[in-house]
Amino acid sequence: MAQNLMMTMGFLEAVLSTLRSAHAQLAALAQKLRLPAGDKWLDEYMDESARLWKACQVMKAGLSSMENYCSAAADLASLLADPAQLSRLQIKRAISDCQMEMRFLDGRNRRLAETRLQTLCLNFDENHLLSSGSKLNEYSGFRGVLYAMRNVSTSLLVILLSGLVYCWPESSFSLRFHKEGSILGSGFMLSAATLHQRVINQLDSQPGILVYELQKVKLSTDELKMETARGRLEVESYNNKFGNLKSSFGDLQCGVESMIVQLDDFFDEIVEVREKLTDMCAHM
Repeated sequence: MAQNLMMTMGFLEAVLSTLRSAHAQLAALAQKLRLPAGDKWLDEYMDESARLWKACQVMKAGLSSMENYCSAAADLASLLADPAQLSRLQIKRAISDCQMEMRFLDGRNRRLAETRLQTLCLNFDENHLLSSGSKLNEYSGFRGVLYAMRNVSTSLLVILLSGLVYCWPESSFSLRFHKEGSILGSGFMLSAATLHQRVINQLDSQPGILVYELQKVKLSTDELKMETARGRLEVESYNNKFGNLKSSFGDLQCGVESMIVQLDDFFDEIVEVREKLTDMCAHM
């Protein structure tokens, strides 16, 4: 499932990088245009950056749950490194504990999604998109760019939150395409919307966390469990499957750590831009 969707940590990192780039370009445009102080454009930018901040907080919470899982599962996996020192019952129990930790992770992220995602306004802003052209051209066109980038960001956020936190395919956030002539007719907007729609349309029927590395851990754990369920434990086969499990844990932990670093950098960028724009307006 996740591999076909390219919902690897590397893919999700690229999506987050695109989100950061879009925000940086919007901030650079605001500074370049030298927009009037004390006007609505600043409030509108602050609202959008606050939305990005909240969404990234949810992502980081989901990643923190994965990080906690990696730590707990790694401790359990260390017990399995030398099967000769353990009874078959102890091996099975350690594997079951690892699977239980996975269920805890799934439950934590599901509850996180249930309580936080609906507060993030992850739908296209139809009212603004259908506004008159003159309104979108206000502030030297900055308002139109802000609304366009808001919807690009929405598309990217949905992909990230579906991958890193939790996704219900049957109730996924919908994209609403407007009639010809709307701002969604631009190639950039359509590309972002199409990317989101292709991801959502291909989701598996089962809800969950759509990270490929996490699916690898699940598969490797199941394979190791089946190996220990055999009448006779084949050491070479066991070691091979345990090696796959250990490698899967490593890939997941590396990806989680890299995403957390990038999110922390994004938090710093948002704070810096908000301070710069506020200071710029204060000295006009």
